[in-house]
Amino acid sequence: MPVVDAAEPPLSDLTPKAAPLLQARLSKSRAPGLAAAVVNRNGVVWSGAGGIRRRSQEDAIGHYDCWHIGSNTKAMTAALFARLVQAELARWDVPLTNLFPDLRLDGAWDAVTIADLLRHRSGLRDRGLVDAAWIASARAAPALAADQRSELAARALRAPPRRRDRRFAYANVNYVIVGAAIERITGQAWEDAMRTWLFEPLGMESAGFGAPRGDQPWGHRSQFAGLGVGEAIDPQRPEADNPAVLGPAGTAHMSLTDHARFARLFLTDGAGFLTRASISALTTPAAGEANDYAFGWGVIAERPWARGPVLLHEGSNTLWHSVVIVGPQRGLAVLTAANAAGPGGRAAQGLALDLLKLYAGADRL
Repeated sequence: MPVVDAAEPPLSDLTPKAAPLLQARLSKSRAPGLAAAVVNRNGVVWSGAGGIRRRSQEDAIGHYDCWHIGSNTKAMTAALFARLVQAELARWDVPLTNLFPDLRLDGAWDAVTIADLLRHRSGLRDRGLVDAAWIASARAAPALAADQRSELAARALRAPPRRRDRRFAYANVNYVIVGAAIERITGQAWEDAMRTWLFEPLGMESAGFGAPRGDQPWGHRSQFAGLGVGEAIDPQRPEADNPAVLGPAGTAHMSLTDHARFARLFLTDGAGFLTRASISALTTPAAGEANDYAFGWGVIAERPWARGPVLLHEGSNTLWHSVVIVGPQRGLAVLTAANAAGPGGRAAQGLALDLLKLYAGADRL
């Protein structure tokens, strides 16, 4: 059981102080909408939302509205792969040449594993693979996302890694290739595998892909070099999100309540859904690296407020912003989201820190 300071107030006593923090960040930033949730091992302790779904209309943000989480999808793609490992359908140490027997790979990839991709230590870079022309082409044929992932994997892996020193270099292409591997292992499109292996078992009923559609918030462009909020983007427009091929790297959306269901796994040793071995794999950086990147999570080795390491990640498709901070040993997580980058992103970041200070006494990450 976690050690709790006897002088520490119950989390429920702090709830009345949380909503004013959200409203203050919303007012100061002038972001369209802002939402947050605080989670402990039992579930959501507090959640709140404020603002409007889109500029030029007065529809208020709803408590169960969906938020695009951008690169926070990466931790979910990694968790899906963990489920395949648990089912003995995959291994963390399998070489890429074994995962893609139908593709002609450069021999150097025989020494690179899924774990290297998930930690962004494969030697791959987005430059030259994921550029504006390729994104435009991919957007023109969203129904072919699985084929596009396979094609991108073939193009990336037919040449040797650009860097052989395996130093960290963040690249979305790593997770697209992981998605292509998942599709080969499961025989399902990555989106369907996510539903089957993650969303549905966890009861994440609001979870989906791309910009939220229907009676939901819209994302907003930034303007004035990121200092202001501009046009609301209709989710039906292609530019409302990155192309579907990039899904494993960052196209999921969901309510904060459902995102909290996922975050809670890391407060409860997997809650029987993920094994302790899976949680350890997902949250452990490369050997010899204390502060680094694990599988879809940035890792800070030690913080007093967390009573141990901190997991954190942010996501943005330039129209939304999502922040997740998890203290597994403290048993506390904070999630924030905004339907705009720029001012919205800064509001989401600031509110996450405000809530950490309120609920955990954190002076810094």
